[in-house]
Amino acid sequence: MHSIQWQKSTYCGEGESCVHVAATPGAVHLTESGDPTGSILTVTPTTFGALLTALKSDSRPSATGVTVVTSDGGTVRVHATGAPGTAVTTDDHKWETFVRGVRAEEFDHFAS
Repeated sequence: MHSIQWQKSTYCGEGESCVHVAATPGAVHLTESGDPTGSILTVTPTTFGALLTALKSDSRPSATGVTVVTSDGGTVRVHATGAPGTAVTTDDHKWETFVRGVRAEEFDHFAS
């Protein structure tokens, strides 16, 4: 894969680990810079757009082809229906920072 440009939410502080998004032709990638596994979740722009719509409306993202699972311990795991073995792991605070960026439409251009 060639070098891609990662974008994080402007709500993520300088130097903090956060959920990052990038695009390559026909795909959108999500990762968490602090995830020790280094997982990169890859979905179609359509699936990513459905995830954005669900997050903006507070609906369940699992209907979008992306499942977001939050544990009682504050861990958030994000995986795609088509790639259940790959999960991006983050925490509640970092996920909420990402969602704030989604609601501010910072990532809409990845879905087009």
